[in-house]
Amino acid sequence: MTALSRIAPAFTFGSWRARFLIERNVYVYRRTYMTLLSGFFEPLFYLLAMGFGLGALIGQVPGPDGHPISYTAFIAPALLAASAMNGAVYDSTFNVFFRLNYEKVYNAVLATPLGVGDVALGEIIWALIRGQLYAIGFMVVVLLLGLVPSFWGLLAVPASVLLGFAAAGLGMAATSFMKTWQDLDLVQLVVLPVFLFSGTFYPLSVYPEPFRTIIQLSPLYRGTDLIRRLTTGALDPVMLVDAAYLVLLGVLGLTIVSRRLDKLLLK
Repeated sequence: MTALSRIAPAFTFGSWRARFLIERNVYVYRRTYMTLLSGFFEPLFYLLAMGFGLGALIGQVPGPDGHPISYTAFIAPALLAASAMNGAVYDSTFNVFFRLNYEKVYNAVLATPLGVGDVALGEIIWALIRGQLYAIGFMVVVLLLGLVPSFWGLLAVPASVLLGFAAAGLGMAATSFMKTWQDLDLVQLVVLPVFLFSGTFYPLSVYPEPFRTIIQLSPLYRGTDLIRRLTTGALDPVMLVDAAYLVLLGVLGLTIVSRRLDKLLLK
């Protein structure tokens, strides 16, 4: 254990050295970049099936400001948000679990000047980058299809960074408590209902009152609301609440991860 590793707990949120771990992941994914395509096609298929298929039967639905918009334009920003979330979640759970428990990458990393805070920050940023690759690819598609009626929609991808940060932080925090591969089944058990019941396919108003409060606690709902308001031009002060909530969740996850890695790796 290096001297810097011993004082790493003081640097809860990591440092500039985290970039070396990100660089390491870039080199690894240069040979397995095809795996990144899977996260792009899933929301695209949902858009084609639900937006253009079911959307032809539904017609128009109320937008964030109450004005009617097409069903396809309603779900497109939600699917963009889901792209960013899924990319961040799966990289910060399955891949981090493998590197932590089998590859022992982080044990080797801590033999360098990097500390546990740098490991946490580097992995969360990398998971966020992966989510952003999905979001950018999907954004290009919705722009080409004319599903972004407002100029403010160009800020949808930067806004999805906040959702990716929250998803990566919470995902990696949860992974730090998992012991076996079977535990990772819980990831899908959480992600699927979050995807289906976060205002992705239906307005919040269709749910009974008790469920609305629960749904509004979902990071995907907050990310979807933020991005949907940008793409439709329905700007509202509630967007500041959405952004602050996502940042808070991301910081909470980063803090938990740093403390958990300190316990797991610096025994």
